[in-house]
Amino acid sequence: MLVMGEVRTGLLQNSGEIPESLCQSVLGLLSGERVRVSRRPIVYAVSPDQLTGVDCRLASASQARVRGVGTVLSRASVTGGRVLQGSSHIQVVRSESDHRLSWSHYLARPGVVEVFGKIRVPDLSEGFAESARNDCLDLGSVSERFMDAVQASPFLDRKAPFRSARTRLRWVAESGPTGSGGAESGPTGSGGAESGPTGSGGAESGRAGGGARTPEGTGIRFTLGRDQVRTLRLVLPGGFSPGIVDFCEDLALHDWLLTTLLVIVEKARVGTASRAEVTAKLAPAVDHLLHLWMPAARLDDAFAPFWETLERRPGFSRQWHSLVERVRDQVAINTLALLRETGGW
Repeated sequence: MLVMGEVRTGLLQNSGEIPESLCQSVLGLLSGERVRVSRRPIVYAVSPDQLTGVDCRLASASQARVRGVGTVLSRASVTGGRVLQGSSHIQVVRSESDHRLSWSHYLARPGVVEVFGKIRVPDLSEGFAESARNDCLDLGSVSERFMDAVQASPFLDRKAPFRSARTRLRWVAESGPTGSGGAESGPTGSGGAESGPTGSGGAESGRAGGGARTPEGTGIRFTLGRDQVRTLRLVLPGGFSPGIVDFCEDLALHDWLLTTLLVIVEKARVGTASRAEVTAKLAPAVDHLLHLWMPAARLDDAFAPFWETLERRPGFSRQWHSLVERVRDQVAINTLALLRETGGW
């Protein structure tokens, strides 16, 4: 098994949270197709799957010319009426033919890209995760296109309450030693999470040890790069499961929330600006972000160990709750100061 994808995450360009009914309208990208919505534990709406035909070069670490033909499977989603994601992925398989077939053949296999010749899994997975080439398949651009289509919806007022950057999570999943695909695996083990500082600057990553134990034959490595780019390497037993895509999107969502909250706190200039100025800068976080933190709430139980690993190292929720406490402390201090000034204390 070799599955590759990229998730782009950003703030929905609207002045406020949009209701469930509006989520369905802005995500109705295909006429006649139903937008799926779940209401617990938070409103989550996802568009119908979209297909994009591709016939292009795939990135490889060895710079070999690898041609892939097939379809990219994409979707857009809105979480909490506030956060927008565009997600695209492909399964890479060896073509049974030595030449390109008719498009009807590829359309019958949504989300599958066929490669001519022998597939070297480590070469392709490493090439995709690290590639910056413009002449190879760019799943991020496909995801971005669907995000832009949603942002252009006439149902949105395009008046975002604060400025934020989009993040990019590029991910690769392959079979471990016990997988049926027999592919050579990537990094495995009980604590294979790799991360750098989760600051807005996107510093170079370093290895973090420890971590919760993941099932035998599995592994995870998460890396923060520059320019809001993250990479995720997964090693899993068996074949492809839709839960892989759900996990990657959930990780991308919470990484964006954490990154965005970090930036808001930094720009608030706590300890330098006046109490009123700090509180005003922190207000968007209170109004639009703090209630959205629910890691793994919608995931298959099989992926819980991966989140547990990330919670141990680098510690997503630990850092999030620390920031939330800081935001609330600043708001509380400013409230007390105002009460003293007005004589209400």
